[in-house]
Amino acid sequence: MSEKKSRTLKPGWRPVKFGDVVRQCKEKADPETSGLERYIAGDHMDTDDLRLRRWGEIGTGYLGPAFHMRFRPGQVLYGSRRTYLRKVAVADFEGICANTTFVLEPKNLRELLPEFLPFLMQTESFSAFSVKNSKGSVNPYINFSDLQRFEFSLPPMEEQRRFVELIGSITQLEEVLRAAEHEADRLQKAAMQDLLDADLNDWPTKSIGQIFKVTTGGTPSRNEARFWNGDVPWVKTGEVNYHLIESTEECITAEGLRGSSAKLCPPNSVLVALYGQGPTRGRVGILGIEAAVNQACAAIYPSDDYDPRFVYYYLSSKYLSLRAMAQGAAQPNLNLAMIKGFSVPTPTLDEQKAAVASIDAVARAKAEILRRRERTAELKRKMREEAIGNVVH
Repeated sequence: MSEKKSRTLKPGWRPVKFGDVVRQCKEKADPETSGLERYIAGDHMDTDDLRLRRWGEIGTGYLGPAFHMRFRPGQVLYGSRRTYLRKVAVADFEGICANTTFVLEPKNLRELLPEFLPFLMQTESFSAFSVKNSKGSVNPYINFSDLQRFEFSLPPMEEQRRFVELIGSITQLEEVLRAAEHEADRLQKAAMQDLLDADLNDWPTKSIGQIFKVTTGGTPSRNEARFWNGDVPWVKTGEVNYHLIESTEECITAEGLRGSSAKLCPPNSVLVALYGQGPTRGRVGILGIEAAVNQACAAIYPSDDYDPRFVYYYLSSKYLSLRAMAQGAAQPNLNLAMIKGFSVPTPTLDEQKAAVASIDAVARAKAEILRRRERTAELKRKMREEAIGNVVH
C-alpha cells in the first residue's frame, strides 16, 4: 500500500487486507458420524444480527451434501450468497454449516481480537466491497479469495478491546429491549385471543361487504416515468405486516393515480394482503395516512359505526382463517370477493372500544420498545462506522 495511504491513518493503526489477518476454516465433519446435534442454514441467520437465534437439528430431515463444514464457538459465520443480506453471526455452539457459509477466525490473536472481527464485517464498507465483488446475477456469491482483498485500517489491540467493550454494553441493552418486545408481543397475542373469543359471545355477525366499502388497488405502468416518484404514498403487500403504515417505500404521482386502477384510500383503512410470497398472504395492516394501494391489497374503508382498530385486531387474529380461503394451485391467492364475504362480529361501538382498549395499551408499549430498539441499533451502527468504518482507499 502506498505511503500516501498510510499517512491518512490514525496513530497506531495500520493498513491491511482482510486475508492478511483472517483465515477461512475448512474443518470438515460428517453430520451422521460427527456426534454434532445442530446445523446452521442460511435462513437461520438474520440480517444485521450477530446472534444465532435458531438452528436445525441434525437427523430430523435431509441435509444436502454441501453441509459438511464444522464450526466451533467463537468463530464467525458469513453467508457468501446474496451478501447484500448482510448475514454475519458469531457461533456460540458447535455445529455444521454448508460450504456456502464461510467459517472465519483471526490468524493471529495478538493482532486481531475474535470479538472485533464480526463488527468489522458489519461495516458499510465491508458489505459494499462484498456486494461489488460478488459473481452471478440470479444468486450472486463471493469467493473467499475475493474477500481477502478487502482493505481496511486495523486499530491497535487496546482500541479493539475498548470498542468491543463499548459496543458490548449497547448490545446488552438491545437484548433487554428484544426480550421486552417479545413479552409485549406475547401479551398482545393473548389480548387478541380474548378478542377472537368474541366469536363465542352473543354478538351477531355480518359479512365485511355488508358493512364496509372494500376495494383493491392497482399499479401504474412502470414504463411511464411521469407516473412515479410523486407525492402519493403507494402501498405494496410486503408493507402490510401488522403495523400502522405511515410511510411507503414508493410514491406515485397524481397522474399515475388517475392513469391506473390504483385508488386513494383514507386513513384508518384496514389493509389485507391478498397474495405474496411466503407468509405475506393474509397479513393485515392499518393506514395512518391517505395512501394508494396496489392490486394485491384489499382496503376496508372506515365506517362511522366501527372502530377501525377493532376490525384491524380482529382480522389480525384471523390470519390462519384468511389464508385458508385462498385458491389456486401454483400460487394460492385471496381475492376481493373472499374478503367481502368474510364474517366479523357486530358489537356496539362502545363494546368495540372496550374490547380493543387492552390491546391498544400493549400495542403502544410494544411500539415504544421497538422505537427504542431502532434508536439503539442506529446508535450502534453510527459508533461502528465512526470507529472502524474507515477503509483504506
